[in-house]
Formats: sequence, structure tokens, C-alpha cells
Amino acid sequence: AKSIAMEEEYEPKINAEAVRKILGSEMFDKETYQDNSVAGVVTGLAWTSVGGEILFIESSLSRGKGKLTLSGQLGDVMKESAMTALSYLKSQAEHLEIDHRVFDQYDLHIHVPAGAVPKDGPSAGITMLTAMASVYTQRRVKAKVAMTGEISLIGKVMPVGGIKEKILAAKRAGIKEIILCKKNKRDIEEIDEQYIKGIDFHFVDKVSEVLDIALLKSKVEKPLRFSFQSEAKTAE
Repeated sequence: AKSIAMEEEYEPKINAEAVRKILGSEMFDKETYQDNSVAGVVTGLAWTSVGGEILFIESSLSRGKGKLTLSGQLGDVMKESAMTALSYLKSQAEHLEIDHRVFDQYDLHIHVPAGAVPKDGPSAGITMLTAMASVYTQRRVKAKVAMTGEISLIGKVMPVGGIKEKILAAKRAGIKEIILCKKNKRDIEEIDEQYIKGIDFHFVDKVSEVLDIALLKSKVEKPLRFSFQSEAKTAE
């Protein structure tokens, strides 16, 4: 059998450019932080089988009858988190200066892109709650803040998993502040300091603390102007 000589020069060192040449360009871009110019958009942190990711919880309101729509291939646990967040928000409407009529006369839509990727788990609870609070108050979300944590119906923040991977994803995306449950503090203490340099951590017990940190007093540049029908007309 004849041996075939390889005429192409062999380069024993592999670098990023060589990897792209051999395998082709990256198929997916890593998510980067989006600005806080729109009400109801909050950065969350997720764990996946291939590491941490940041994700965006988007919420919007439209005239309707108080319907809640969830999209983005959310699993049952994540849907339950959204319903828990909404119930808690309704119970705190007066404290947050939200007109209670908005819950009956506007439909709420929560979307978590990318829509083609299935998502589940309870860790987006505080992110969903903050997105809802922002869209109902039209207040800005603090810039470069991300969060992860489960919520209870009475407003407690509970710990979640995958913290190391989530923190690395946040750092990669340019996040400067992260909100976590106090019980997740031990997870942060186990991470080498070089990986968390430049990030401020807020450890909380209650949802009210999350909103105090994440929501600014100022409203977005072009806030939604709510208009309400009278109670009698709505009941007809």
C-alpha cells in the first residue's frame, strides 16, 4: 500500500484561531447584560448542564382582564414561581404604591428568552418578582444587577443551587452586583477570590430586601400611563 504524504504544514500549537478554523465559528453568543431602559426586564442567573448562564425575565402589560400569560418553554415549577410572585405582589400592592385595579384591568405577560430552550426550576422566583414589580410600578431596575433565589408566598427568599457556575456566568456578562439568599453565602465563600473580584454581593432573607436593592425610585424614560375603568363598568 502506498503512503500518502501530507503536504499541508502541521502546526502543533492550538490556539483560539486554530480552533475556529478547524471547527468553524461559534454557533451561539453568550448573553451579555442589557441596559435598564425598559421597565419589567430583569437579569437572572441559571444553571445548565454545560455551566451557568444569565437569562432575562421580560414582562409587559396590556389592557385586558387580569390574565397571566407565561412563555419561553417554562416548566411547571417555574410557572408556579411566577404565580407565587404575582400573589405576593398583589398582597404588597399598597406598600409598593401599585393601584390594585391594574391587576384586574391589565393582562400580564412574562417571557423568558430564548423561546426554543426549555427552562424549569424555582431559582428565578426573585427575578420574576422584581420584573413584575418593575412593570407594575414602571420603576427602573438598578443597572448591572443579577439575582437568583426561590421565593415563598409570604415573601421569604430561599437558597438555590449551581451558585459557582451562575457567578462565573455573571462575571463573564459584566454584572457588578448579585442578590442571593443569605444561606447561599457559604457557596460564595468557597469560590476563589479571583473569580468574584469586582462583584458586590447582597445576601437577603426577604423579598422586600430584594426590591429595595434592585428597584430604583425613578421611573423609566417613557413610563406606561395606566388608565382605569370605573369599578361598576368593569363589573358589567
